[in-house]
Amino acid sequence: MSLNPIGLALSAVNRFAGSDLADRLRLRKPAEKIAYLSTRTGFQIISTASREFKQLEKMLPGSRLEKVRKPDLFDLSLTDEQQMIYDSLKRLAQDSLRPAAAGADETMQVPQELWQEGLELGLCQYAVPEAFGGVAHEQAPVTSVLIAEALAWGDMGIAAALLAPYSAAQVISRWGSASQQAQYLPAFASDRPPLAGIAVDEPVPLFDPLNLQTRAQKDSKGYILQGAKIAVPLAEQAAFLIVAADVESIGPRLFLVETNTPGVSISSCPSMGLRAATLCRVELNQVEVSADALLGAEDFNYQEFLDLASLMRCALAVGTSQAVLDYVIPYCNERIAFGEPISHRQAVAFAIADLAIETDAMRLLTWRAASRAEQGLPFHREAYLARLFCSDKAMAIGSQGVQLLGGHGFVKEHPVERWYRDLRSVAAVHGGVHA
Repeated sequence: MSLNPIGLALSAVNRFAGSDLADRLRLRKPAEKIAYLSTRTGFQIISTASREFKQLEKMLPGSRLEKVRKPDLFDLSLTDEQQMIYDSLKRLAQDSLRPAAAGADETMQVPQELWQEGLELGLCQYAVPEAFGGVAHEQAPVTSVLIAEALAWGDMGIAAALLAPYSAAQVISRWGSASQQAQYLPAFASDRPPLAGIAVDEPVPLFDPLNLQTRAQKDSKGYILQGAKIAVPLAEQAAFLIVAADVESIGPRLFLVETNTPGVSISSCPSMGLRAATLCRVELNQVEVSADALLGAEDFNYQEFLDLASLMRCALAVGTSQAVLDYVIPYCNERIAFGEPISHRQAVAFAIADLAIETDAMRLLTWRAASRAEQGLPFHREAYLARLFCSDKAMAIGSQGVQLLGGHGFVKEHPVERWYRDLRSVAAVHGGVHA
């Protein structure tokens, strides 16, 4: 993603807000406020400018975003635009998501003002090709995981909710047919993108996304869907869902199912973690959909769909793990026991060091897999390793964060108990968000 003049200006403002010079001049707070407001306005300008002179024809040819061709070398440096996006969303996470997280967890929904801030940033624009009114001109899994990581630093549940429509748009952009893209993508590029969700997980023991119990039976009019899904973000408010189902003699595929279709019933599914994402149970009882509801053409790859979803889940784990680390360091430095900070105790210092090592390892594995995906290189092995490592270490980091706070880690006065609950979802949930 190349940086335009607006992006360069916003990047400069963000860099000044985070510099030592801002501290020396006592301009840190004003600079941060200007950076946040200008970044939000800049996103709006970029998004509006990209659509200003475009008229959607009744039917546009399908559009596939190009893969980024780079040398097969793992480069950890971010582009200026990626850094700008990450910095602005990290500031949104700090100023808006973090203060609202406890309330959103209690009420199991994202506050309306946060939805409005997310809409103003125009995240869905980056999932929609330029031909349909968006600003995306190439596949960008690295940018997607950076977005997820930055938002999850504020709160994983809110991040999962904000990313649900973005993820649905990503799936349609990547695999949708020409008619599906023309039908759905312009709405995601608008000022009020529709709410949508991805339904993969099922209420069966040891759920395997490659062995779906939800079935799609072909008939003369299209397909009949039968089954149940759980842990579906925003399903009660969603206009449509992307549902994974097994098609006889074909295997797992995805279907676009509008939530008002007869036979679709949705109920709240309160959970241990990700409560702000409003997770739901979806029952599909002889749901009839047209043949056009089958997502994608010959280039659809279900395993790639799962791997990209895994990378987004890993990115959410990285962002939340970083939040745990950033919280326990000052706490342990300030908590006095037996006349000295508890961080002076070797066991505590080593535990914190382990948190930092494991968080960076999770990040590197996730970025490595996303980088290969962005280049169009095989990345299944890298995505599997990232998922395996993050599933294990995310739970360990959440547990260790609670342990380091002692009794304070068990009460809601501190956010670590919520992060612990959210991090346990990494090993339990397969779908929901997508790169």
